[in-house]
Amino acid sequence: MEAQSSSGLLPRKRRREGSNGETDEGERLVKIPRCTVGLKHPAPFADELEPADNKPYQRVSMEEALRGTPLERPVRVYADGIFDVFHSGHARALMQAKCLFPNTHLIVGVCSDDLTHKYKGFTVMNEDERYDAVTHCRYVDEVVRNAPWTLTPEFLAKHRIDFVAHDDIPYSSAGSDDVYKHIKDAGMFAPTQRTEGISTSDIITRIVRDYDVYVRRNLQRGYTAKELNVSFINEKKYHLQERVDKVKRKVRDVEEKSKEFVQKVEEKSIDLIQKWEEKSREFIGNFLQMFGPEGALKHMLKEGKGRMLQAISPRHSPSSSPTHEERSPSPTFRLPFFTKTSLSPSPLPHHSGSYSTSMLELS
Repeated sequence: MEAQSSSGLLPRKRRREGSNGETDEGERLVKIPRCTVGLKHPAPFADELEPADNKPYQRVSMEEALRGTPLERPVRVYADGIFDVFHSGHARALMQAKCLFPNTHLIVGVCSDDLTHKYKGFTVMNEDERYDAVTHCRYVDEVVRNAPWTLTPEFLAKHRIDFVAHDDIPYSSAGSDDVYKHIKDAGMFAPTQRTEGISTSDIITRIVRDYDVYVRRNLQRGYTAKELNVSFINEKKYHLQERVDKVKRKVRDVEEKSKEFVQKVEEKSIDLIQKWEEKSREFIGNFLQMFGPEGALKHMLKEGKGRMLQAISPRHSPSSSPTHEERSPSPTFRLPFFTKTSLSPSPLPHHSGSYSTSMLELS
């Protein structure tokens, strides 16, 4: 895999789903620039290509392949398989084969239905579907239909194959402990790594394990019971289960909404209680400030009482009042018809003396 690192591709972990349902996701070591590298056409089939030149077939050694070959002479790498239910594990294996050397022409062999059913078992996709799936993989340069189960020297020479790429686990089949043993002995084997957690068998196992779920799913999507090979009784059972599940989902939604409503009401009530407590404290504080023992009302009453007493009580005389001698003389009041001459002594009758005396006192 040294060539893979030299080609500029960086390793990336595949998203794996653990037993607890959590996902472990790796990250690229560095960011790569944006570019458009998608291909516009699928890979051609080998039997549709023009025949190769008439030059004799001469393999490239591992050292020459790793060092790099001319553009007109790429290293021809062959990878074969069933590729049923084509998935990311298949694509990553072909990517590794494509990146083995700096200049690689990847040839992918896909076995027919007859060979696959004979040596491995029944497939989900037929051979034409599997051929077509591989041609649309971006790493593939050429597809060989009806590939042999065991590689013969004639087949290797016909397709001018330099190396065969496959994972290094011994593949026992067709009465052999390892169908790639003679390739390894010839120094033509280039190992790749399997992607853990994903395979065609794993996908089929998931479907079989959740068979009822997928049958109900397809019945909802319009497939008939006959197409799904489901009996009349099971069809009615699945429809009944679907209705029950709908009711359960509605009940669950109502429960969730009611929980949310209760939670909101509790939050609102807590807020109201807190605001009520704050207002109560404020009201009590204001009441005590106004009507308490030392409140503003008491001071106002005291002040008002003092003003009322001051208003209704007489004014006190000054403590040091002037004496009779210190008082200013009062103005003399004289009657206009009395003069000094009239006050002169003259004999008066006895009864008028008292009058004159009283008038003098008034003066």
